[in-house]
Amino acid sequence: MLEHVVRNLGGIGLYGLVSLLLFLGVFLGVLVWAFRLRRSDLEAAARLPLEETSEDPFCREEQP
Repeated sequence: MLEHVVRNLGGIGLYGLVSLLLFLGVFLGVLVWAFRLRRSDLEAAARLPLEETSEDPFCREEQP
């Protein structure tokens, strides 16, 4: 069925099939990568914008 649909999309033929397979491959790769992330790494990344560090050269200390 998929070949029939791709073949009848205005003569794109092989390019349509290759682009569809490439998209699905990248999508599945990102999906696998996202599910393999460790929860501790995600929680540490979620806290990053909220942490104040003195090592950050762009972080200005508030003056009274």
